[in-house]
Amino acid sequence: MWQQEFLWFFTIFHQEFRKNNGVAFETLMVLAVAHVFGFYNPKQLADFLEVPHQQFYTVLKEWSVYQVKKMLLRFMVKQAAEKLKPVMSKSAATRSRAGTTLSIDNSVMDRFGKLLRCTWSWYSGRYHKVIRGQDLLGIVFTIHHIAFPVHVLFCPKQGRYHTTKADVLLFMLTQLKTAFLREGIDITQLPLTMDSAYVSQELRERLHQLGFSQIIIAGKGNDVFTIDEKKQDALTWKKELTLESPKWGIDVPSCRLWGYSPTFGSLILFFFRKSTTRSYYLMNFSQRSLRGAEIWHIWKQHHIIECFWKSMKSIFQIRSMQLQGDGLYTALLIKVFAYLLALRLQAQGVFSKLTITEIMRKLRREEDLRDFLVTHFHAPFSIA
Repeated sequence: MWQQEFLWFFTIFHQEFRKNNGVAFETLMVLAVAHVFGFYNPKQLADFLEVPHQQFYTVLKEWSVYQVKKMLLRFMVKQAAEKLKPVMSKSAATRSRAGTTLSIDNSVMDRFGKLLRCTWSWYSGRYHKVIRGQDLLGIVFTIHHIAFPVHVLFCPKQGRYHTTKADVLLFMLTQLKTAFLREGIDITQLPLTMDSAYVSQELRERLHQLGFSQIIIAGKGNDVFTIDEKKQDALTWKKELTLESPKWGIDVPSCRLWGYSPTFGSLILFFFRKSTTRSYYLMNFSQRSLRGAEIWHIWKQHHIIECFWKSMKSIFQIRSMQLQGDGLYTALLIKVFAYLLALRLQAQGVFSKLTITEIMRKLRREEDLRDFLVTHFHAPFSIA
């Protein structure tokens, strides 16, 4: 049954990506499937198949960056649209119960190689300091506590355009809006959640112009707000405000109130405490006022994108594939293919109660990679 899910990729994209470059397309799919069997880069797979690893790299170089980015976006949008279409035809309340949001977050991968593209100095939340690495900005569509990536880009620090994270984000959302409209879906109906690292009043206005009306953003401690004619930074407000006990729709101590920021103007602030010691707050950048329960329900989905990054790093070992130059997007494409294939397998009844790691272990025990490649692939490279 799991082979049928794999064939979904071939069926959907046969005409678009295999017509003029069938060998290169099948090589991408071979490398993606190999992740399920524990081979996370071309060298590992080549050693297992006892073929020259240079053969894989030569074929992968046949893809241009434009083709790879196009394929990556099409795969992600097509997969998400399959899940989103049935929900978008329902009421706003049904969409809310399903936990449908667009969550935005970045993740830094530490790198030491000097020939790897987009490697700069970035602040890492994991290490709590500036490190040298690649910064990936990602947008995921969440539904029923599952993350479907819909756009992922490496953040540059040099170039002619799109060199700030705010510009990159707007560029990504514009692309996504156009891509989903081709599928008959208006993604501006979905709420946006994001970190506050690159938020400004200009970004807020441009998001509204783009059509997004529900936007919840995590606040920073050094932002200054005036509440009840008293002006001080958010870090001080978090210590002074009295939070109400959990109530209907909000399962944490919280407090919703109006505040004024010199940067953002008048807006709703939602303070909450996740543990006995740490408090946080959210800013409502929506075009209308939201109740505390609405703000909290939208934000509860945001942690799913962090789970997505952890899966990419720990389960699919995104750092293990270090293709130089423009190959970084080819490597990203292969990793995302593998993640999407794992999600499709997890939706099957026989795998529905298993985690992705358990699914991979089960397939390694019960299936043979060589037999699978002989059955489903016809590329000229030998697997004997």
